[in-house]
Amino acid sequence: MNSKPEGFTREDPWRIFRIMAEFVDSFETLSKVGPAVTIFGSARTPPSDPYYHAAVALAKGLAKHHLAVITGGGPGIMEAANRGATEGKGKSVGLNIELPFEQKGNRFANVPINFHYFFSRKVCFVKYSLAFVFMPGGYGTLDEFFEVITLVQTHRISRFPLILYGKDYWSGLIKWMKAMLEKEGFISRGDLDLFTVADSPEEAISLILDYMRRVGPPETVPKAFA
Repeated sequence: MNSKPEGFTREDPWRIFRIMAEFVDSFETLSKVGPAVTIFGSARTPPSDPYYHAAVALAKGLAKHHLAVITGGGPGIMEAANRGATEGKGKSVGLNIELPFEQKGNRFANVPINFHYFFSRKVCFVKYSLAFVFMPGGYGTLDEFFEVITLVQTHRISRFPLILYGKDYWSGLIKWMKAMLEKEGFISRGDLDLFTVADSPEEAISLILDYMRRVGPPETVPKAFA
């Protein structure tokens, strides 16, 4: 006997079309954005916080180098990055997610895209970015970091720059990863080299530009999930 409520069984196949629509709409928009960098970070960071100002400066610098900036589209660090990209006269992409609290689209994204499903949103972050910057954040930021680094570690995507911004913030996690994950053999030697720590917008931008110089013009940068 089927224990699922009748309504759920009846509606479930139709969700496929909603999922397809999210992918079609977002792929069509993002395919025209050009080379982009995703900046992750907390939705709770206030405009007075130094990391907020750093995210503005970072995104503005990327825009001046003709790189689009992609964020989760919400407040905090996401707002700061979208703000910097817009002030830098660049493309400021916000992939906003519908949540019952916290997440509301910020006004600085000049290319806003709304999502209902986390997984389709995550695909877009990875598919259309050539580098990732992880500012201080909570569960969501950690989730994105470990998901992207797992894709790199398992060779599902190319070795794009993964930048942890803020030595003070990330040092405890890195110390634990060395002491537990690497020492106990849960990750391989060299896996901790898959990311880099940066402590200034200029340093993060330099790492990204150096990667682009090494791989060639934007059209030659490897695509994730091609």
